[in-house]
Amino acid sequence: MSATSEKYRAPALEKGLDIIELLSQHADGLAQGDIARALDRSQGEIYRMLSTLVRRGYVIRSSDDDLYSLSLKMFAISQRYPPVERLLEMATPKMRAVTRKAWQSCHMGMESNGDIVVVASIASPGNWGLALRVGTVIGLGNTGTGRVLAAFRSDAALEDLLDNHRLAQGEPELDVVEFREHVARIRELGYERMPSATAVGVTNLAYPVLDHEGQVISVVNCPFLERIDQFEVPGIEDVHQLYKSLAEELTDFYTGKSQA
Repeated sequence: MSATSEKYRAPALEKGLDIIELLSQHADGLAQGDIARALDRSQGEIYRMLSTLVRRGYVIRSSDDDLYSLSLKMFAISQRYPPVERLLEMATPKMRAVTRKAWQSCHMGMESNGDIVVVASIASPGNWGLALRVGTVIGLGNTGTGRVLAAFRSDAALEDLLDNHRLAQGEPELDVVEFREHVARIRELGYERMPSATAVGVTNLAYPVLDHEGQVISVVNCPFLERIDQFEVPGIEDVHQLYKSLAEELTDFYTGKSQA
């Protein structure tokens, strides 16, 4: 641990968090002595922490067997500001910053009851670009966003997606065998990069934003357009790195590895 990290430690807070994290693994509750032994703390300091957590409503003490367990208070607090909303609020300015570097538009898509929906969109800072409107429903099998949303989910979730999906405007009928093979390749590569199946001259660059279990939450997509005039802008390899890094940063934020 660095000197700076040591300087800003809050031992009492850390003890409280240790108790909460321990109790989260024991739905039936633990006795005070069990908690003290598991955390290698004295009975006295554990009692003081437990008393505070009980008084604030984060921990419940059973009067029958004197066991401590987590209340639903933390869950209730988390629901006041759902994680997806936090993700979108944080993602939008970061998407805007990346578009300024890449000179390419980008959007974010999510799945909703089988539909693939654009939930955030930032236009290129230049005079032209390809930007999708927020709220647009796009295809599953013929878009990078849809294919990545299919690739990074469990087999059961993929089956549900295929069962519930309704064809978007212009989307062809899905060849399920070919589609499964395609998303398997995306899963192995980690992202989608291929000529667009909806517009000529566009290269789809699509990257997953993942949760703690590696399941997809959303997709960052750049519909890359290559400039052939005299205005110098980043090439596709540089743009690939920019948007790949953005998706990784959003994943870290969603999973709590990063707070900004």
